[in-house]
Amino acid sequence: MRDFLSERFQNFSLYECRGSSRLYECLATEIANDDELLRLSEHAREDQPTPNLLLGAVHYLLQRNDHPLKRFYASLTTVPDKPEEAFYWFKDFCLKNEKEIKQLLIEKLVQTNEVRRCTYLYPIFCHIYRQTKQPLSLIELGSSAGLQLLWDKYAYRYDNGSIVGNANAQLVLTAEMRGGQLPLLIKESPPVAKRIGVDLHINHLNDPEDYAWLKALIWPEHHTRRTAFEQAVVQWENEASNLTLMEGNGVDLLEEVAAGIPLDSTICVFHTHVANQIPTSEKKKLKDCIKRISRYRDIFHIYNNMSDRLLHIDRVSEGKESHETVGRTDGHGSWFEWLLEQ
Repeated sequence: MRDFLSERFQNFSLYECRGSSRLYECLATEIANDDELLRLSEHAREDQPTPNLLLGAVHYLLQRNDHPLKRFYASLTTVPDKPEEAFYWFKDFCLKNEKEIKQLLIEKLVQTNEVRRCTYLYPIFCHIYRQTKQPLSLIELGSSAGLQLLWDKYAYRYDNGSIVGNANAQLVLTAEMRGGQLPLLIKESPPVAKRIGVDLHINHLNDPEDYAWLKALIWPEHHTRRTAFEQAVVQWENEASNLTLMEGNGVDLLEEVAAGIPLDSTICVFHTHVANQIPTSEKKKLKDCIKRISRYRDIFHIYNNMSDRLLHIDRVSEGKESHETVGRTDGHGSWFEWLLEQ
C-alpha cells in the first residue's frame, strides 16, 4: 500500500504539478519518500486522489492556523518563501495537526468545482445546440456546488479576442487553444431548460466550512483560479434557485432524473475529471444506463477519464453511439484542444 502511495505522489509531482505549482511539486516529491506522511495518507478513501486530498486538507487547516508553513503559500502571504525549503515545516504542521488531518482525509472528497473548465464546455454545448436546435437540459455527475452548471451565465474570451456567452457577466473566463482550430461559437449562450447536479456530497457555498474547503482545493499559486472561483460564487448566489442539486450516486439516480426532463429539450449528461474516481463496474453501469435512456430519446454524454484522458462527446440514439473526440484538456481549464471538424 505504501509503495503504491509513494508512486502516486511521485506521479502527481511529475505529471500534474511540474510547471503548475512549484510548492506542490516539491512537497509531493518529499512526501513520496517519507514513511510517516505516507502512513498518514493511508487514511484517505481509496476512491480519492490522495495527493490532492492531503494537500487540500493541510491548506484548509492552514487558512485558520498560525504556523511558519504559511510563509510558503502564495495564497496566504504576499511574498512566499522558497518552495524547496517548505517540507520541514510541512511535516511539522502535519504531525502537530495529525488528528484533524486524519479526520479530513476520512470525511472529505476532492471536489474542485473548477469553473474554468467551462471554457471547453461552452463550445461543446454550442456544438450540440447547433445540431438539435433545442434548449439544453443539463445533468452533471459529480457537480459539487454546481458552478459548472451555470456555464451559460459566464462570458468567454478565446484566441481571437472576441467575447461570447453572457455579455453582462462579471466573470470573463479565458483559455488558450492548443491544436486544431477555433470552434464555431454562438455569440450568445445557448438556452438552458434544466440544471441538475448529482454528487455524493453537495457543497453548499453559503456554508463557511464548504466554502473554505473548496477554496483550499485551489493550489496556492493559482491566483487566477481563486479569483474565478470567488466571482463564480457571486453568480451562484444570484442563480442558486435555478439549480437542482441532489445528494446520491449519480449513476443510480440518472435514469430517474432523466425521466423528469421535458421532451422538447436535449439531455446533456456531463462530468469532467470525475470518472477517474468511478470504479470500472460503475462506468459500465453508466454507459448501460445512457443506452437505456436513448431508447426513448436522444442523449448526449460529455466526459473524460472514462477510458483515457481525452475529452469526448457521445450522441446516443436508440442504443447506438456516434462518437466524437474533442482532444486534450488542462485539468484546471487553462487550455484545451479542439479537434472536431467544423
